[in-house]
Amino acid sequence: MLSDLTFCELKEKEVVNVVDGKRLGRLLDIAFTPAGKITGIIVPGEKKFLKNITCSDSIFVPWRCIVRIGEDAILVELSHEAPPPPVKCDC
Repeated sequence: MLSDLTFCELKEKEVVNVVDGKRLGRLLDIAFTPAGKITGIIVPGEKKFLKNITCSDSIFVPWRCIVRIGEDAILVELSHEAPPPPVKCDC
């Protein structure tokens, strides 16, 4: 059974989509409302190559799509029909 987790502990976990088994990478950030409520997590998106810079649009995963936070992974359920919008990187 998991106890309270810190951001440092969460960012070490692999995020996996249970719909297709795709590994989305490790947690990059957590999104909050101004009142402090968690709205979702941000994970790496597809990598793009711009000249000599590697960049990726990150993916926002709504909190309601998190199925389980386990010992080694965070399981999410992202449908292919309505994927979350990408979050632009600062490249």
